[in-house]
Amino acid sequence: MTTPGRLLRDLLTLTKPSVTRMCALTAAGAAWMALRSADSPFSPETPADGWCSPGFAVAFAGVIGASLAVAGASALNMWLERAKDPLMARTRARPLALPEASRRLSSGTALGFAVGLCLLSLAVLWHYTNPLTAILAAWAIVGYALVYTPLKYRTPLALVIGAVPGAAPPLLGWTAVTGDIDPGGLALFAILFVWQMPHFLAITLFRQADFARAGIQCVPVVRGEFITCVQAVLWSALLVPISLLPTVIGLTGWLYASLALALSLAFFACACTGLRGFSSATASIRWARRFFFASLLYLPALIAALVVDVLVP
Repeated sequence: MTTPGRLLRDLLTLTKPSVTRMCALTAAGAAWMALRSADSPFSPETPADGWCSPGFAVAFAGVIGASLAVAGASALNMWLERAKDPLMARTRARPLALPEASRRLSSGTALGFAVGLCLLSLAVLWHYTNPLTAILAAWAIVGYALVYTPLKYRTPLALVIGAVPGAAPPLLGWTAVTGDIDPGGLALFAILFVWQMPHFLAITLFRQADFARAGIQCVPVVRGEFITCVQAVLWSALLVPISLLPTVIGLTGWLYASLALALSLAFFACACTGLRGFSSATASIRWARRFFFASLLYLPALIAALVVDVLVP
């Protein structure tokens, strides 16, 4: 018999907590930047009551709504992939991947939970931020769950397509505050879009056998390991100028530019080490794991640089 605590843990697993946390962080960073930007109706000169200020309330609602959208889309993704997840080592312990006899969560309950999260996110964004942010969230949910998920079994281009809704959280955080799609929000969107490419290329490389068993047409399966590494290097190179966009458009100053340049060059250097590490399959997997963990460090560090730049006069 499933206990309430076990049920809650299974439902939480459906939301891919680590992914949701990372997306919440990017949305929060973007909302904070938007509050301090010239594009915000809540300018720093506007009288405010600290944490109770109207701007903070809207930004908070934007982060909550964006996080719910990510959680709902992730749960929909798990529901759609419940037949494929048992084929992969990294996903076979998911609640819906377990054998029917030992499954603690029905597919109907999971679908209802996923749809409920998506609808709740749209309601929060529509009523507490603005219609534009709610529409963008709906677009991201549909793009991730209903476009990217089926396409990844057909073409490696699904990675690029999926990175578009995957980069939505900072744009949602920005538009929740500003109510508009402008250069600031687009710059943050571009950073996350480009970052996702080498990050997920690394995952597909060291999980290549898993993806092949499930029939996922990722780059290592279709193009090979060396091409995967080359693509990761090229995307990492593109991230260097893209990471500087907030300073180019006047959103941040020299402090962020210096930190972003140092972080991006270090990340690019880490990518380049893979080009000379393909003497064996073991070496390529070792590089992919190192590069993956480097990508996990890079993004929070870059967001911290954005926030610190705003705080320093």
